[in-house]
Amino acid sequence: MRLTHASIALGLMSLTPSTGAFAAESAQFAKPLPDEEIPSVQSLPAQYPKDWVLIQDFHFNALIDGRLAIVDTKSPDLPLKGTLRATQFANVLYSRTKNEIYTSETFYSRLTRGERTDAITIWNTATLQPKGEIILPGGKRQQSVTYTGVFQFTNAEKWALVANFTPAQSVTVVDLDGRKVLGEIDLPGCTHIYPTGSRGFSSLCADGSMISITLDEQGSVASSKTIASVQDIDKQPLFGMPAMVGRTAWFVSYYGELRGFDLSGNVARPTGSANVGTAPGGDPQWRPGGWQVISSDAKGLLYVLMSPHGREGSHKDGGTQVWVIDPATGTQVRRIDLEGMATSIAVTREDQPQLVIARPDGAIAVFDAATGKPLRDLGATVAFNPLVIMPAQ
Repeated sequence: MRLTHASIALGLMSLTPSTGAFAAESAQFAKPLPDEEIPSVQSLPAQYPKDWVLIQDFHFNALIDGRLAIVDTKSPDLPLKGTLRATQFANVLYSRTKNEIYTSETFYSRLTRGERTDAITIWNTATLQPKGEIILPGGKRQQSVTYTGVFQFTNAEKWALVANFTPAQSVTVVDLDGRKVLGEIDLPGCTHIYPTGSRGFSSLCADGSMISITLDEQGSVASSKTIASVQDIDKQPLFGMPAMVGRTAWFVSYYGELRGFDLSGNVARPTGSANVGTAPGGDPQWRPGGWQVISSDAKGLLYVLMSPHGREGSHKDGGTQVWVIDPATGTQVRRIDLEGMATSIAVTREDQPQLVIARPDGAIAVFDAATGKPLRDLGATVAFNPLVIMPAQ
């Protein structure tokens, strides 16, 4: 069949809508959109509500794109309130009294190579904008998968302590108020920082001991004391991140032993031990497992992430239940089924506390800490690799 220009035109006309419908549709899209203010920026409350948590996203696939997520645990529709940069094996501190967030970070002049700069960045909690920085000398800040014990406050949050690893271990003392470095403390094969007394810290050492160091007004060592045999490295090694009950740090071992240390004085004082207890169904046995495996609530109860497949080397595998322990009586209060695997846990300090968990796929879920009832699933919407959860308390 031969097509003429006229027949093509008629065919195209048959495919178009009627003139009236087309005009109506054009009129609809012709309505002007409301003016949009640019830039459009909102601020967060300077002091975060106690049901909010700060979640450090380590972002394994792109360490230079690590971040900190501020999360509303009671908002399943919009849990992510904001993010700020926390890059290259960063560590984070949150000050409720100063309304500031601190990140200790490392930068390279060519992004992934070149001249190295270590720094503490100071962020405004309301605007999430940087308000200052302190350069750390020597290029020796410890770069490791994030632990709470490599960046800590002391001296009523006036100072920060930064762990170094070269591989010699030391601690840099930083005056946050004066925006300057005060000095560096060498450690005798010890690691992690646990604030002790009014102006000092303790560290766990490779021989199973603990050292407590008191600092003078200039940030130098005023005194030190070694407490021998606080842990059996071979039989009951301790996870490095404790749960705090007041000024008592509660550690859990790979096998479920609980060890308490009173850090209120200048020298750490062991307060005794307890055990998470036992339960049927372990294959071969129940053991603590995960990254952030222990937390506490305002009443002093301990929450321990437990795996039913505990064995040699399973301490980082994660867990499927949380066991609640009263360290005062040494009794197991309850067991919370997490309906799947979790790698990190934290408990908010609300009147009705929430248990916040991070799953291996990045999803965040929230449970009633008092009853174990699932409350809401925030999904994998706030972080790619959520490792450390910090309640805004």
